[in-house]
Amino acid sequence: MTPTFTATGRRRRVFVPVPAGVFPPPQPPDPPIYRELMRAWADRGRTLPGRHDPEWAALAAPPAGLSAPRPPRDGGR
Repeated sequence: MTPTFTATGRRRRVFVPVPAGVFPPPQPPDPPIYRELMRAWADRGRTLPGRHDPEWAALAAPPAGLSAPRPPRDGGR
């Protein structure tokens, strides 16, 4: 297969316009009742959908000092 660029040459960037209708239309803002529910949950310290939860991140993180096992050097043979 022939490369499309040389190893030492500069790569060209080509702009390709995106056809209309490829991306979905923007979502309308949340209804007021949902915004109020999110506000009430946040006031009570509850986890909110789509928001970072530091407690969950800490619980789901691997134990400190543990790493993934390394594959065997001989490729498992």
